[in-house]
Amino acid sequence: MKEYIEKAMTFAEYTKLIDDLLAEGKTTGQNQSEAMFGYGKLNRQRMHRLEKTIRLNESLKAITRSSTRKMIWLIITEGWCGDAAQNIPVIEKIAAESINTETRYILRDENLGLMDRYLTRGARSIPKLIALDAETLEEIGTWGARPAAAQLLFEEMKARGLEKQLMMENMQRWYNTDKNQSIQAEFERLLREWNGGRTASARA
Repeated sequence: MKEYIEKAMTFAEYTKLIDDLLAEGKTTGQNQSEAMFGYGKLNRQRMHRLEKTIRLNESLKAITRSSTRKMIWLIITEGWCGDAAQNIPVIEKIAAESINTETRYILRDENLGLMDRYLTRGARSIPKLIALDAETLEEIGTWGARPAAAQLLFEEMKARGLEKQLMMENMQRWYNTDKNQSIQAEFERLLREWNGGRTASARA
């Protein structure tokens, strides 16, 4: 895992990469079709909006601030991914509440060896977060590629054979309605597990 951490990007580096590529009419990954560029541009706009509007629940902020376990969250992603655009701003906001949590970002299509170790029901679904102990790089747990309720909706639509565009529209409606409450609830539970009782009194 060390080699992936060493070449991974900070959030600022990841977003700069996306912005630089978009300025050239490109997105991340090998597929540089007009459609993929369109997804990349739209999803960057969604990220910008979410970065400004996300409000974390007080209970989540409390458990995050009280964490004493030093962690690295390695996140597999791509700039064109709709689920990444919806979830990464929330993940980044959660991590920012803790002085003991760092995030690092790595592109899926350039690191399929890693991606294939963290499939979701056999698929290379992203974003995928791998929580690591910062000192030992031991894997603590994972999250992704989307909140459980969203994953269930996705699987139901796939089983019904819905067209990709319709699936994407329905997923977007789900995220708009959920207002990132599902991912916050899931991370509140996960942080309690990942910290394994290593918490201190929450900072004011």
